[in-house]
Amino acid sequence: MSFFPTPELPDLWHYLKAASDSDRPILLYGMGNGADKILAVCEKFGISVRDCFASDGFVRGHSFHGRRVLSFSEARENYGDGMIVLLSFASSRPDVLELIARVASVCELYAPDVPVCGDTLFDSAFYEAHKADFAAARALLSDDASRKVFDGIIDYKLSGRMDILRATESSAEDAYRHILHAEDFRTAADLGAYNGDSLRELMTYAPLLSQAIAMEPDRRNFKKLSEWAAGLDGQGSNLTVHAVQAGAYDASGTLHFHASGNRNATLCDTPAFTPDGTPHMFATSEQYFGKTVSVTVRPLDEIRREALGEDTPLDYIKYDVEGSEAAALRGSSEVIRQCTPALLVSLYHRSEDLFELPLLIHKLCPDYRFYLRRMAGIPAWDINLYCVNKDF
Repeated sequence: MSFFPTPELPDLWHYLKAASDSDRPILLYGMGNGADKILAVCEKFGISVRDCFASDGFVRGHSFHGRRVLSFSEARENYGDGMIVLLSFASSRPDVLELIARVASVCELYAPDVPVCGDTLFDSAFYEAHKADFAAARALLSDDASRKVFDGIIDYKLSGRMDILRATESSAEDAYRHILHAEDFRTAADLGAYNGDSLRELMTYAPLLSQAIAMEPDRRNFKKLSEWAAGLDGQGSNLTVHAVQAGAYDASGTLHFHASGNRNATLCDTPAFTPDGTPHMFATSEQYFGKTVSVTVRPLDEIRREALGEDTPLDYIKYDVEGSEAAALRGSSEVIRQCTPALLVSLYHRSEDLFELPLLIHKLCPDYRFYLRRMAGIPAWDINLYCVNKDF
C-alpha cells in the first residue's frame, strides 16, 4: 500500500498518474455516476483506465461506456492481482462492505473522493489553497474526537485510503444521546426529509417529540413522506408532522431539480458547460440523476411561522439538502439566532463544505459548540456537524 501525501505524490491522482505512466493496469470497481466522475478526473490528469468490473455474482450483461462489465474473477484473470482498483460506488451495507474488503485483500484498492455536488475536486491543490480556511474550521471543534475525524477525513480525501476513512466512523446513537441530547427535543425541522426515515430515527431517541416540519422537494419522495405522516395518528404516535413539498433555501422561488426519486434527488445542478463553453468536469447525468424538473424552494424561517407560529421555538434542525446546505442555513438564520436549536448539518456534498459551513454557522450564531462525527460507509458521506448551544 502506498502512502500519501509526499512531495512527489501529493495526492491519489498524482500517484495514479505515475502508475498509469508506468503501465500498471487501473480498473474501476462499479459503474454509474460515481464512475463517470472518477473517469472525468482521470481524463483531466491523463490517467488511463483499462476496464470496469463488478463483484462476482453481480454481473448480468451490464455494459459501461460501451464495454462489457467484467466480473472480479475475470478482472483478476485478465490483469492479475497487481492491478490498481478504484471503488466507484457508495455503500454502508455490511454485506457490500464485506465484498469490497475481499477485493481489497488481494488488490491495491482506493476509494477516490469526488464531490457529490459542485465542480471542485478535493485534491492537493485545493487543500493548499484553503489551508487557512481548514485551520479556522478545525479551531471551532470542541473535542479531540471531532478533530481526529476532521484530520482523518482530509487525509482520506487526499489519499483515497479506506483504512483511514473507516477509522473516522462512529454511531448515530452516540451522537443523539451524548452530543445532541435528543431526549429533550419537543419540536424539530427535517430539511431534506426524504420519505421520513430520518424523522423515524429521531423518534427513537426523542420520545417527547410532538411537532416536526418536514421539507422534501421530490414529488415521489414527498408522496411517501406524506403517507407516513398521515398514518402516525393511527399508530398511536403523538407526533404531528407538517409536510411541505419544497426545497429548503434562503428565499422563496423556483429552482431546477434532479428528480431521481431516491435519497440522492438534488437541487444541485452542475450544467454540462461553463459560460465560456468549457465542459464541466462533473456535469450531471440524467441517466443516473433522473430528469430535471422545476421545484419550489422556501426558507425555513417562513415555513416555521406558518406551521408552528412565531412564538414556538425549534429545538432541532437537520440539514441534508444535497449541496444546498449554505442556502438552507441562511434561510433559517432567524430561528437559529432566536432559538439556538441543536443542528445536524451534512458536510459532504461539496468539497468546500468541510470549512465553509462551520464558518457560516459560527458567523450566524457564535453561541454554539461544534462536534464532528461520521457514520459508517464508503466513501466519505454522512459527515455530520453537530452544533449545540454553549449554555446547554
